[in-house]
Amino acid sequence: MRTRYRFVFVLVLTSALALVVTASAADNNIGTWKLNPAKSKYSPGPAPRSQTLKIEAWGEDGVKYTSDGVNADGTPTHTEFQAKYDGKDYPFKGNPDADTIAYTRIDSNTCEAVTKLKGKVNIHARVIVSKDGKTRTLTQKGTDSRGRDVNNVIVYDRQ
Repeated sequence: MRTRYRFVFVLVLTSALALVVTASAADNNIGTWKLNPAKSKYSPGPAPRSQTLKIEAWGEDGVKYTSDGVNADGTPTHTEFQAKYDGKDYPFKGNPDADTIAYTRIDSNTCEAVTKLKGKVNIHARVIVSKDGKTRTLTQKGTDSRGRDVNNVIVYDRQ
């Protein structure tokens, strides 16, 4: 009888550990996000008219990011990258202010990014997904391709 209880205990413990590992590996950044201009602050401005992000899992520990929107002047925009959370530079296509991005995961709700333009670091960013998973806040600090100071807080709502 004791052997049976030990077996059940080990089985329950193993299952619980597997759930903890799976939960810690979750990435709440994954999903489709729509810009909330009313809650966002762009410096320098102006803010885009619209933007939708599609973030998908890529490989074992990375993301595939696609952004489509419309600038303040009505010009369509499209940016994309695929990056692992390893702090290494990956190509960032369609972004006039960056040609590479490096991602690092802090936890399932938080990641940090560094963008470079022509090999020079220009933006440090932090992404935080709210505990309820409904809001994604991107804070950017640095300089854009024209040398202007960037201090943005960009808020997205999960779709």
